[in-house]
Amino acid sequence: MGFGGSGHGHSNLKYVVTAFLAPLPSILFYLSFLNHINNSDTSGSESESDPLSLANLWTWCYHHPLLLANALFFLNVNVLFWVISHIQNSHWMIDLFWTVIPLMLVHYYATHPLGHYNWWRSRIAMLMTWVWSLRLSHNYFRRENWQWGAREDWRFTDMSRQYGKHWWWVSFFAVYASQQVFLIGICLPLYVVHSVDKPLNNWDFVAIIVCMCGVVIAYFADTQLHEFVTRNNKLKELGKPVVPNLDKGLWNYSRHPNYFGEQLWWWGLVIFAWNLGHGWAFVGALINSMCLAYVTKLVEERMLKQDYRAEAYRLYQKTTSVWIPWFRSSKIGGKDKST
Repeated sequence: MGFGGSGHGHSNLKYVVTAFLAPLPSILFYLSFLNHINNSDTSGSESESDPLSLANLWTWCYHHPLLLANALFFLNVNVLFWVISHIQNSHWMIDLFWTVIPLMLVHYYATHPLGHYNWWRSRIAMLMTWVWSLRLSHNYFRRENWQWGAREDWRFTDMSRQYGKHWWWVSFFAVYASQQVFLIGICLPLYVVHSVDKPLNNWDFVAIIVCMCGVVIAYFADTQLHEFVTRNNKLKELGKPVVPNLDKGLWNYSRHPNYFGEQLWWWGLVIFAWNLGHGWAFVGALINSMCLAYVTKLVEERMLKQDYRAEAYRLYQKTTSVWIPWFRSSKIGGKDKST
């Protein structure tokens, strides 16, 4: 896909610049904090007489790495991204940063002065998060025809119609504050990895296998979906009937193999945390899975509202597993030939 006219080129450049500038407040603040810690007493005993002093702020940042991550997320994402979304009249940026924030968090936890961890486990987690992020970022831009800010998630568009004039403030909670719960929550195992120094053992390798299987499954599922959508778009351009439903490849065994792969990734990280004695870190993955179950319901309702594919999709629902890949059930009323 080539870039359109100069108007579109300028718009694309504007979104690129916005995306790169948006996280800078948090990055610069954290670098300032690290610079202070590296050049001062890390016990943070300075300036206790003035509770509002900068030294006391650095002390708080030093002793509360998880709270600091939440504070930066609230101010930089919830507030700043929300303001930017109203200026641009689109919530596109949060989708892009879903692929980036976990990567920023793993580096944050690894570099925080209170970090206490096994070097190999840290680097393995970091490398895998890079692989996951690159995979998801590639899929995001491929889906958006390699454009920045082309559109926002359809669910946000539907909610904006639903809430009407109240959407300006509802969006703060529905789009941004909720993302803090999800993103900080599902990344809790990355915090645990950088909080416990314990030698590698067999469970770490189980976690690695589960995580990487999730990334591979999600990659192939999204690639098959992209090829399906691309073929249908070409058929539309030629005035030919489109294929109503994707049920080939991984989609022959699961109605949402991309979701299944993504869940494997996050639950694989939970195995790391459980192995380090912090099983409570599963809460983020659980909340994310529950949310994805609801999203699955919305996606399938959307499919059934499209007349050209409703009948084929109903048969697909009857014969194919929702998430976990499994063999198709026996056909209903004849050979199972959903297209």
